[in-house]
Amino acid sequence: MNTASTHKNHLAEIYRTLQLAAPVMIGMVASFGMNFVDTVMAGRLPQKEIALAAIATGGAIWSAVLMFVLGLMMAIQPIVAHLDGAGSRLEAGATVRQGLWLALAVAFPFVMVLLYGGAILQGMGVESSIIPLAVEYLGALAWGAPAMCVLLFLRFFSEGTGHTRPTMLIGLMGIGLNIPLNYVLMFGKLGMPAMGARGTGYATSIVICLQLIVMFNYVRTHRHFQPYKLFERCPKTKWWPQWAPIAQLLKIGLPIGTGIFVEGSLFVGAALLIARLGPLPAAAHLVAINYSALLFMVPLGLASAITTRVGNALGRGDPQAARYAGLIGLFIMLFTQTLGASSMLLFPEFIVGIYTDDAAITAIAVKLLFLSAIFQYADGIQICAAGALRGLKDTVVPMFINIVSYLLIGLSVGYYLTFNQAMGPAGMWIGMIVGLSFGAVLLLSRFLLSSNKLIRTGLPHGTNPG
Repeated sequence: MNTASTHKNHLAEIYRTLQLAAPVMIGMVASFGMNFVDTVMAGRLPQKEIALAAIATGGAIWSAVLMFVLGLMMAIQPIVAHLDGAGSRLEAGATVRQGLWLALAVAFPFVMVLLYGGAILQGMGVESSIIPLAVEYLGALAWGAPAMCVLLFLRFFSEGTGHTRPTMLIGLMGIGLNIPLNYVLMFGKLGMPAMGARGTGYATSIVICLQLIVMFNYVRTHRHFQPYKLFERCPKTKWWPQWAPIAQLLKIGLPIGTGIFVEGSLFVGAALLIARLGPLPAAAHLVAINYSALLFMVPLGLASAITTRVGNALGRGDPQAARYAGLIGLFIMLFTQTLGASSMLLFPEFIVGIYTDDAAITAIAVKLLFLSAIFQYADGIQICAAGALRGLKDTVVPMFINIVSYLLIGLSVGYYLTFNQAMGPAGMWIGMIVGLSFGAVLLLSRFLLSSNKLIRTGLPHGTNPG
C-alpha cells in the first residue's frame, strides 16, 4: 500500500479537490444558467403562466433523457481516472475513444423521445393548454440533442484526465451566447419572428452545437491531451466499434445512467404530476425547482472532482487515499449546501422576484423554496457519495439504491400527499425530501462500507468492490 495516504494533510487535499472542482462548479452553474436565463426570460413573455409551464413540462422530458445519457457518458471519467493514475494514458485514449460510438448510438433515441414528447405529456395527464407549446419547445431542442451527446463524451474524457477547465470555458461561453440568442428568437428582434418558448429551444440547440465545436478543437489541439492520442491515427488505433471497450463502458455506464435517470425521474415526475394541477402550480414549481437545480450544480461539480480523485487514488493502488478523497469531498459539500440553504431561507421573495412579479406564482413558489432549503444537505450528500462510488467503479448497488429511494419511496410519498391528501405541490416536494434523505443515508453508507472493504482486503485497483 502507498504509505503516503497515512500522512494526511487536510488543507492540501481540500485545495487539490477544489482545484479540480472549482472549474467544473463554475462550468456547471454557467451551463445550467442557460436554463435559468430561459426561465427568467420566459417569465416576461405574454401568457407567462403557459410559457413557464410549457418550459417546465417540456424541459422535464429533455432532462429525463439527458440524465440517462449523462450517466452513460460518466463511465468514461472513472475509466480514464484509473488508467491515468496507473500511468496508462495511451490505453486510456484507446479505451474511451469507443465512447464516441456510444454517444452517437444514444443520440437517435434521444431525438425520437423529444419529437414524440407530446404523447408522453398526454399520457401523464398534463393540462391540455400546456401541451402544444411544450411540443414546439421539445421539437426545437431536438436539433441540439446529438451534439449534446458528443459534447458529454468529450467533457467526461477531459474531466477524467484531471483537466476541468474546458467544462468551465464552454459553460461560460454557453450562457454568454444564450442571452442574446434568446432575446432575438423569443421576442422577435433583428428581423426574426417572435417564437416565444420555441425560440428558447432553438437558442439552446444553437449554443450546444457551438459548444461542441469549441470543445472538440480544444481537446484536439491542447498539449494536455496529446499523450492520450484520442484523435491520432497510430498502429494500435482502432476507429471502428470494438466490443470489449464498449462493453466495459456499458458495464459501468448503464448502472450510472439508470441510477441518474431514476434520480432525475423523481424531479421530472414531480414536474409532470404538478402540471396536472394546472398552469399556476406548474409555473410556481418551475421557479422553485429551477433555482434549486441551479444551486445543485455546485455539489454536482464537486461530485465530478471526487470521482476523479478517488479513481486516481485507486489507479495508484491506494484505497486508503481513495476513501480519504471521498470524505474530504463530502466535508467541502457541507459548506456549499449551507450557503445554498441559507439563501433560500433568508431571501425567498427576492429569489422569486428574479423570475416573475406575478403575486399568485410568488405566493406558492416562496413556500416551495422553504421546502427546497430542507433537502439541500440530503441532496448534496447523495450526489457526492454517488460520485465517490463512481470513483470506486461501484455502480450497480447505487443504481438499486436510487430506484428504491427515489421511485418507490420519494415519488410514491409525493403522489400520495399531493393527490390523496390534497396538499398540492407542497406534497410532492415533501416526497422529494423523503426520497433524497433515504438516498443520502444509503449511498453514504455504501461508500463507507465499500472503501473499508477495499482497505481491509487490499483488492487490486480497478476492482469493483460491489
